[in-house]
Amino acid sequence: MTGTDDESVDIDGRDDPEGGEPEPAFEMPMLPEPPHPINWNLLRADDAEHEWLELNSWVNWLRRTYGLPASVVPPFWYRHPELLWELSALHLHWLCAYDPEQNGSAPLGWHRDFTDARGRLRDWVAASGTRLDRDRPTRQTVWPGEDAAEPVEDIVIANRDEDFVKFVVADVERRRQAERDFYQHLDTQTGELT
Repeated sequence: MTGTDDESVDIDGRDDPEGGEPEPAFEMPMLPEPPHPINWNLLRADDAEHEWLELNSWVNWLRRTYGLPASVVPPFWYRHPELLWELSALHLHWLCAYDPEQNGSAPLGWHRDFTDARGRLRDWVAASGTRLDRDRPTRQTVWPGEDAAEPVEDIVIANRDEDFVKFVVADVERRRQAERDFYQHLDTQTGELT
C-alpha cells in the first residue's frame, strides 16, 4: 500500500473518499497469549484436551530434567485432582518465570517455589496411594451423615501412555456431553435454560 498526494490511503479499511476500492485494514501480528491460570473445573472439551496434552508433555519434561522419583511425580498423576492442580499451578509458574518479558531473577523464584511444591507433591502422593505400577482413587474421609465410602482397590496399569490417552478421551467426552446437555436445554430465543 503506497500513498501519494493524488490518492487517499486509509489504514483502517475505510473506503477511499474519492471512490476507490477500500484499503485492507492494518492488522497487528498476533502475539502469543500470555500464560494464564487453568481452572480445570470450567474448561470446555477442546480446551481441556489441549491443556491435558500440554501439561502431560511438561510433566514428562519436568520429571526427566530433575530426575524426580514416583514419590514426587507418579506416572498416574492425572488420575488425582490434588496432583493435577499442584502440577498445573507449577507449570503456570514455570511458564511465567521463563517468559522472555520476565525479570531475570524469576527462574530463581520458580526454583525456590519448586522446592516447596516437591514437599507438597510428596504429601499428595502419600495420601493418594498411587504407585509406580498401580493406582487407586484417593481415599476420602466420610463426614457424619454422609454415605459410607466405596471400597478402594488398587488396579495394575501396564501401559501408562495408553491409560493417559483413555483417561483424556473419557474426560473430553464427558465435557462434550455436558456441553451438549447444556445447549440442548438452552432456549435460543431468550438465552435462558429451559
